[in-house]
Amino acid sequence: MGENSSAPTLLESKNTIISKDLSPDSISKLNGFLKSMGVFNLTFPSQYDTKDSFSELTRGFLKVQHIHRGKISCIVSVKPPIMNFYGSLHGGAIGALAARVATGCARTIVGKEKELFLGELSISYLSGAPRNGY
Repeated sequence: MGENSSAPTLLESKNTIISKDLSPDSISKLNGFLKSMGVFNLTFPSQYDTKDSFSELTRGFLKVQHIHRGKISCIVSVKPPIMNFYGSLHGGAIGALAARVATGCARTIVGKEKELFLGELSISYLSGAPRNGY
C-alpha cells in the first residue's frame, strides 16, 4: 500500500500499487466508493479467472433467435451478474455482448481461418434495461 496511510484499506493487496500523490483522505473516499459499489463483495468461480472469461460469463445471457448470412438476432436477459449498482444492465456488459454478437455476425461471412478484429463499436444508451428485462 502507499506510504501516505498507516491504516489498512480494502484496496490493500500484495499487487496493489497506490500512488504516493494520493492523500489518505482520497484513498479513504475511493475505498468507500468501491465498497458501496460492491466491488469487494465480488466472488467469481475459478472457471472465470481465466483469459476471455468475460465472454464465457456473458454468453449465458444471450439467446440467439435467428442467424442469417451477415445478420444475427439475439435476446439479452438482464440478470444480476451483468447489472450495475442502479439495478439496470451495465453499459460495459452490453458493450461486451455487442462485440461478441458482432464477431459472430462477421463469422457468418468470413471463415474461421481469417483473424477478426472489431475496429470500432458505437453504442447510444437511451435508458437502462431493468432486472429481468429483455
